Amino acid sequence: MTLAGQIIPGEQPQLPYLVWLHGFLGSAEDWYATRNAFTRWPQLYLDLPGHGASEALSTQGFDEFFTQLTFTLAELNITRYWLIGYSLGGRLAMYTACQRPAGLQGIIIEGGNPGLRNSQERLLRIESDQRWAMRFTAEPLEKVLDAWYRQPVFASLSDTARRQLIQVRAGNQPAALGSVLGNLSLGLQPWLGDALAALPVPFHYLCGARDQKFQGIAHALDVPFHLIEHAGHNAHRENPAAYCQCVIDILTHYSEEQP
Repeated sequence: MTLAGQIIPGEQPQLPYLVWLHGFLGSAEDWYATRNAFTRWPQLYLDLPGHGASEALSTQGFDEFFTQLTFTLAELNITRYWLIGYSLGGRLAMYTACQRPAGLQGIIIEGGNPGLRNSQERLLRIESDQRWAMRFTAEPLEKVLDAWYRQPVFASLSDTARRQLIQVRAGNQPAALGSVLGNLSLGLQPWLGDALAALPVPFHYLCGARDQKFQGIAHALDVPFHLIEHAGHNAHRENPAAYCQCVIDILTHYSEEQP
C-alpha cells in the first residue's frame, strides 16, 4: 500500500514538506532538474502507482490513491506538507486536497485538469483512455509513446525533445501503464471545481505560455495563476529555472506569513 518515494531532508526542517507528484509515464526522477532549488524545505518525491519503484503497486481509482497517499505520509511521519503535482499528479493532488486531509498546507498544480462537467464528455474520455490503455498493452511501447507525444497538448515539443521523452519513458511496463490510464481516467474523476473554490488552503496554478488548453482551464478556475514563459504543457521540464523561481516565490510568501 505504501508508495515508493525519495526523502530529501531540508535545511530548515521546521518548514512543511514538499510532496511532489509526477505525471503519467513519469517517475520521481522527472523532478531531477528542479529538486536542488528547494533545499530549504524537506522534500518527498513519490512514484505514483504503476510507475517507477511503485510499478508493482496498482490503484483502482481516486479513493484508493487517496488512501495510499495518506498511509504513505503517516508511515513517514509527515504531518505538514504542500502537494505539488504535474498533469496526472496535479489531478491527484487536487482530488486529495478536496478531501481536506489534516496537515495539508496548500497545493501547487501544473497543467492539471479539475475534471469534466458534462457526462457525455466524461464518457468519451473514458472510451478514449480505454483505447490508449489497449494500445499500451498491445503495441510496441515506443510506437505508442511516439503517438502519445504527438497529441495536441504536446505540440510545443520539438522532434528532439519528443525523442528524448520516448527514450526516457521506454523503461515503463505497458500493463502497468494501461491499468493506471484506465483506473485514473479523467472521465472517472469527479468534477472538482466547486470543491477547489472552497478549499481552506492556498491553491496556485502554473501553466506554460505555449499551453493554450490549460491556460483556458486555469482562467476558468479563477485562482492565482502563474504563466511560465518559453514552455508548453511540461513547464518544469521545458523551463526549469522559471518554474523553480515561481514555486519558490509562492512558498516563500506563505512561509513569511507564518507567525
